[in-house]
Amino acid sequence: MNSSEAIDSFLALRDQLRSFVFRLLPQRQDAEDIVQETYIRVRENIESFREESSFRTWVFSIALNLSKNHLNKQRRWEESSQDYGAMLHTHSAEHWVVFRDVFDATPYRNYEIREHIAYCLNCINKTLLVEQQVCLLLKEIYEFKVSEIMRISGLSEGKVKHAIADARRNMIRIFDERCSFVSKRGRCDQCTALKGILNPEQDAQVEANKIALVRQGDSPDREYLLDLRLELTRSIDPLNSPNTRLNTFMLENRDAWVEEGKKRNVLEVRPKSTAHLSK
Repeated sequence: MNSSEAIDSFLALRDQLRSFVFRLLPQRQDAEDIVQETYIRVRENIESFREESSFRTWVFSIALNLSKNHLNKQRRWEESSQDYGAMLHTHSAEHWVVFRDVFDATPYRNYEIREHIAYCLNCINKTLLVEQQVCLLLKEIYEFKVSEIMRISGLSEGKVKHAIADARRNMIRIFDERCSFVSKRGRCDQCTALKGILNPEQDAQVEANKIALVRQGDSPDREYLLDLRLELTRSIDPLNSPNTRLNTFMLENRDAWVEEGKKRNVLEVRPKSTAHLSK
């Protein structure tokens, strides 16, 4: 492969690569910087690419290596991190006004429940060990083979397989405890709640029922329900969809919201008023 072919091939998978890095690193600018640096490395090292793996595998391995400094500094998210953000906005009219302004700047001003489901999977993925995060994304979202994930991650076959299995098991447990779509024990209904608040002219439950995961939510097959969630996520580019601006805003502010939410004890104290949510 010559330099010109490499550039064309890189550009063809750039959006996919960017979404992968962004799903690992919640700051969009960090993802953009790493993709740009990956492009530079590809151009500089194309002669060393011996086609022992696919070009796509090679490029993803470069991007993952460049991401490691960020990943090593990044703390795992708490399973309740989304709750802090939600309750902080329920308590604070000031926070809600900013949130609403961001939403009003999105195309069509239509809150997509399916995008929130994909966003939520991204958040839950960040509660896992880094190896689990990486291997799950590569296998289930970007559809790499185990042998390719080994090359990208530098992990052994056994570690890759265990990471994927552990990630799936942890996700199933967390969604069973949190997601009201798939469990009667689920306490989180942010998808439909936000839809009802932001688009009150639409029936949030009717919109939710258009999604296979929601329609099949009573299924006892938890692996199947996770597969539906992953399939939905696979179909959405988090950096190029109608609610990208809003979901990126939530991801990039999550740490600050958790910190402030803990200081204000928002999970234990009832808000004085929620009237601001209807404005």
